[in-house]
Amino acid sequence: MSQWPSLLEGYEGAEPLPTTLNPDGKSLYNPPGPRSAAYDEFPKEIDPTQNGFDFHIFHMPSVPAQAQYARELYERIRREFPELRIYKFFDEAVGPHPTGMFEVNTFTPHQTGAFFSWLVMHRGPCEYVSHQIFIIVSRLFLKFANTHFKASSSTRI
Repeated sequence: MSQWPSLLEGYEGAEPLPTTLNPDGKSLYNPPGPRSAAYDEFPKEIDPTQNGFDFHIFHMPSVPAQAQYARELYERIRREFPELRIYKFFDEAVGPHPTGMFEVNTFTPHQTGAFFSWLVMHRGPCEYVSHQIFIIVSRLFLKFANTHFKASSSTRI
């Protein structure tokens, strides 16, 4: 038995998916079905009151053109996406981040998709990383804790 729950729960007994190709000759035809709830709401494991996803946008403060672009990107994001949570702009490393950065949080799948696609096209020389905070932090913490601490009866991880 797998340690992961089956992602096909609820599809037992469903017709096999076709292997027919679409007219492009490359992609597979998928028969029409109901619209996924993931378009409108995050999976239950994500608490959207905290935030759905974090986007960290990085720049090199020592490269003037890149730093200027990052400042303009920051202002544009604040103007274009005022409904998102946008933190202060840093010209230096802060916390675990190795260089200048700012952070943007999204709260819905719609915001996440819209912001992600916009950022991909407008990030310029800046790098970014996106993550869902609960999954990343909890897995990293558990790996660290299980490696560096001996569990005792009072330890709850």
